[in-house]
Amino acid sequence: MAKVATDTITIAHVTFSMAYVAVVVQARLMAVDRTLEEAAMDLGCRPIGVTFDSILPLIAPAMLSGWLLAFTLSLDDLVIASFVSGPESSTLPMVIYSKVRLGITPDVNALAAVIVAIVGIGIAVAGWLMARMARTGTSSSP
Repeated sequence: MAKVATDTITIAHVTFSMAYVAVVVQARLMAVDRTLEEAAMDLGCRPIGVTFDSILPLIAPAMLSGWLLAFTLSLDDLVIASFVSGPESSTLPMVIYSKVRLGITPDVNALAAVIVAIVGIGIAVAGWLMARMARTGTSSSP
């Protein structure tokens, strides 16, 4: 029975997040130059090859951004999880909310510190990568 509750939570979060990811990826697809596709086709690339060799690398940053946005929204969304989960399952936001309602304990503080540390490390790594790319003169976008 726990498998069904997990499936419904997953389906609900995917459905909720798909709209945000679609907006981010669609904005990037609108900025992609159509002549790049045509040039790849003129050079003998098949349509599936154009997708994987030309278009996918161009929209990869938008897909990563969409994934990060969906992950953040899913991690933060207590309402959807509480509506679609059964009594035998709970998500991290539901556990944190129930512990905060009963009084903040050291494990909630430790979890918050771990989340802040992970985000801080991610920001530091992204900043380092961006500085390194600026020094070498490479760019991930056209």
